[in-house]
Amino acid sequence: MLARKGLVPEEYVLRLVEDVSRPRYRARERKVRFVAKNGACNVAHTNIREQGRFLQDVFTTLVDLKWRHTLLIFTMSFLCSWLLFAMIWWLIAFAHGDLHRPRDGGPVPCVTSLHSFTSAFLFSIEVQVTIGFGGRMITEECPAAITVLLAQNIVGLVINAIMLGCIFMKTSQAHRRAETLIFSRHAVVSPRNGRLCFMCRVGDLRKSMIIGATVRLQLVRQTATAEGEVLPLDQVDVEVDNPVGGGGIFLVAPLIIAHVIAPGSPLYPLRAADLQRRHFEVVVILEGVVETTGITTQARTSYLSDEILWGRRFVAVVGHEDGRYSVDYSKFGNTVPVPMPMPEEDAQAAPHAATFDIFPPAHRRKLTGPHRHHSDTGDEEEQGSSDRP
Repeated sequence: MLARKGLVPEEYVLRLVEDVSRPRYRARERKVRFVAKNGACNVAHTNIREQGRFLQDVFTTLVDLKWRHTLLIFTMSFLCSWLLFAMIWWLIAFAHGDLHRPRDGGPVPCVTSLHSFTSAFLFSIEVQVTIGFGGRMITEECPAAITVLLAQNIVGLVINAIMLGCIFMKTSQAHRRAETLIFSRHAVVSPRNGRLCFMCRVGDLRKSMIIGATVRLQLVRQTATAEGEVLPLDQVDVEVDNPVGGGGIFLVAPLIIAHVIAPGSPLYPLRAADLQRRHFEVVVILEGVVETTGITTQARTSYLSDEILWGRRFVAVVGHEDGRYSVDYSKFGNTVPVPMPMPEEDAQAAPHAATFDIFPPAHRRKLTGPHRHHSDTGDEEEQGSSDRP
């Protein structure tokens, strides 16, 4: 025992005990996002007291419900209407004395071959869905029966119209088309045309185009006013650098959406350390009209601060093949590292650095070799991938 005790010094034994009782690494705090990667808004609406407002817009409520709930509601609507009018037909037959009359001969009944509630239920189904087997039919003996026949036909048409409209709207909802509008998993920050830019890539997998497509960026973060009011979801518009003007894009091939990080930008100033230290979210919204259906669609995604890659750019995905342009979607989210400029205060401290150039002379000398040629080629490829159809 003394020999074994001498093999391990006492201070190391105490340190092992301390490491077990107090973990060295802490669990990473999970950041809450406002918009999920698939475009769903991560907001829970609770304590809604005026639930009756949803019933004032029944059609929209039915469209927003899940499929199983919608089908259950329409099934119950048909069953309840059949049972209700079956009860009415049975009461008419009972009041007219048709239930206990002999089947052969006697006075003319209101509805032929109606002798029980079961036969009344079958006749109700035949009337509402216009089957008409021929065994049961209404006669001109009872004016009340003719009125009920008209009312049941109108109720059946209304239920059918609502059901068909609801199913059509659910199958042609805008977010169905948005499933083929894709975004890059990560955003990047790198120089482009001598300016530091925030960039992400969007693409459309279908051949049918999105007419009048526009892209908007919003910065979501928690801020506080001068009076001390905390704004947990402060949404600020982020200007898109579009040479065409406005937010319109021609989304035939994948495009790179860029925002210049300059004075006046909500992201200015942004450094590599800020992506891990600061908590913000950039929401990307793509809107347009579906060419085949004419329905306006919207696709959304977001990038947290730790999902923005510093000092990288997207690789080119558009090339030439058999006399036409081809898009390689296997490289859609691939990025490559690029040289980054010095921070602004470091550039001002350097006596030889030009204030109007994003690259100081020291970096410019390093880029004159083969690495400079690769960077220029890559920039030309990126520009081609975003400008060529």
